[in-house]
Formats: sequence, C-alpha cells, structure tokens
Amino acid sequence: MLDQSSIHTSDAIYDKLEDWRQQHIELFWLPSYSPQLNLIEIVWRFMKYEWIELSAYSSWQSLVDYVEKVLREFGDNYVIDFA
Repeated sequence: MLDQSSIHTSDAIYDKLEDWRQQHIELFWLPSYSPQLNLIEIVWRFMKYEWIELSAYSSWQSLVDYVEKVLREFGDNYVIDFA
C-alpha cells in the first residue's frame, strides 16, 4: 500500500510494476489525501501531539532517541485507544 508521495509515483516504481506482478506482488495506491487510511499517519499524529515531550526537540539526536523509544514501546507503554 503506497501513498502518493513522489517516490511512490516515480518512474523507478512504474518500471518495476510488471516484474512485481509476475511475482504476484500487487501495489495499491491510496487516494491523494487519506491519512485515515494510512495507519502510520495515525501513529505519527499521536507521537507528535501526545507522546513526544517538548524536551525531545532540544536536539536532533534527542528527537531521534525519543522516536525510537516510542516505536520500541508501542503497544506496551504507548497505545492508541479509539474508545
């Protein structure tokens, strides 16, 4: 499943489509704007607005460390509850 980013709509991708079909790999493109269908967008939104503390933005390395921590602990300490 691919979104409409330029890398996913590039000639390099289109050039490989037939090879992938022969390997029984089918690609599905999401509509131009559909964050509700792209599950990682939901995770990123929670990370950005709820889980990542302001102090994580003090440096690039601090932000990377914090994002990695959240991804490692996703499902245990970081849970998305829609109820």
